[in-house]
This record gives sequence, C-alpha cells and structure tokens, in this order.
Amino acid sequence: MRDPVQLVAPDLRVAGVTLSLWLVNEGDDVLEGDRVVELVAGGVTVDLGAPVSGRLVAQRVDEDAAVVPGTVLAEFEAAP
Repeated sequence: MRDPVQLVAPDLRVAGVTLSLWLVNEGDDVLEGDRVVELVAGGVTVDLGAPVSGRLVAQRVDEDAAVVPGTVLAEFEAAP
C-alpha cells in the first residue's frame, strides 16, 4: 500500500480560518481537482480540491473547527 497523500491547509494570510463544510465523505472516490472541502477565511469561502485521483480515506478536521496553515485536513489513497 502506498503512503496516503495529504491535503493541508494553505496559508490564506488572514486570521480566523475555519473548516466550514466537507463536500465529500470518507470512502468517496474523487478525481484530482474535485472540490472536497470549504474553508472560510475573512468572510470569503475558499474551496480546496483533491490533490490526487483516488479515495478520501480520512477527514482529519471536523466542520466548524479552526485551522492554521499546514494543518492536515484529509488523507487520500491515490488510484493505481
């Protein structure tokens, strides 16, 4: 089995970033670039895409939780 591919919170250069909504569930298949999570930063919603095509195997942050740059949000298993 390959190492999981992590999705990490980017540096949005604003204080008070919150994970607002998961758009896919653990176990769902995704294509690279598919929107998987929404962050709210300074009143703006930022969508993050899947880093690889494969499966979302773990959501590491709950909805409504504060995040800082570099926080691991999710782990994906890349498709073969």
